[in-house]
Amino acid sequence: MPIIAGPLYDLIAAATTFVLGHFLLSSLPVRTPLIRHLGMGGFRIVYTVFAIATFAWLLLGYASAPPLGIWQPAGWMRWIPVLTMPFALLLVVGAYTTPNVTAVGGESQSAEELDPAPGIMRITRHPFLMGATLWATSHLLANGDAASIVLFAAILVLSVGGMLHIDHRRRHAMGSTWGPIALTTSVIPFAAILSGRTKPDWAGIGLWRVAAALGLYVVLLVVHQPLFGASPFPV
Repeated sequence: MPIIAGPLYDLIAAATTFVLGHFLLSSLPVRTPLIRHLGMGGFRIVYTVFAIATFAWLLLGYASAPPLGIWQPAGWMRWIPVLTMPFALLLVVGAYTTPNVTAVGGESQSAEELDPAPGIMRITRHPFLMGATLWATSHLLANGDAASIVLFAAILVLSVGGMLHIDHRRRHAMGSTWGPIALTTSVIPFAAILSGRTKPDWAGIGLWRVAAALGLYVVLLVVHQPLFGASPFPV
């Protein structure tokens, strides 16, 4: 019992605060009065500070958690993050460099624009959260210790719940302008393309985003062991 007292409970508390706090601040009963009193700019500052502080708490809790094994992944499962992360990073890079109706302030994007879903948005309308989902899922499958399960499960719950919550809010906030976006995009990667509701926009994604994602991937491979204490490759 002493092995799970203290640090692991601190990690669980951090994960719970991180996830529930995001959902609470995003809920209309809390978000609306805060915006009314602080303004949109003030609310975004509060939200950003909360997100950074709780994520830092989560990472510190993970770093200090005891090594408590829950299950032993098969050796081949260690390759899942190695093979998944390039695509996850491409989604993240695309999310930050492409007009995105699901990003903060993205509801101002209109269906009357030339292309309401350019580039990476043809693959998934939640590129950042889907990238985080792939990151969390792949690392959950490759790690069987309690600390990793808590960390990556928290990120997975927040990412999946965030996609559902954003869709709900955009549907009500944007009204009829949400329709063309919902029809030509999908939450699940490539679902809209495979169903024939849209076509890939490879030019909109661009080779430079692919190169940036691969460059970031190489950097993460190099710093993974020094930063996180574990090699990304199976040994």
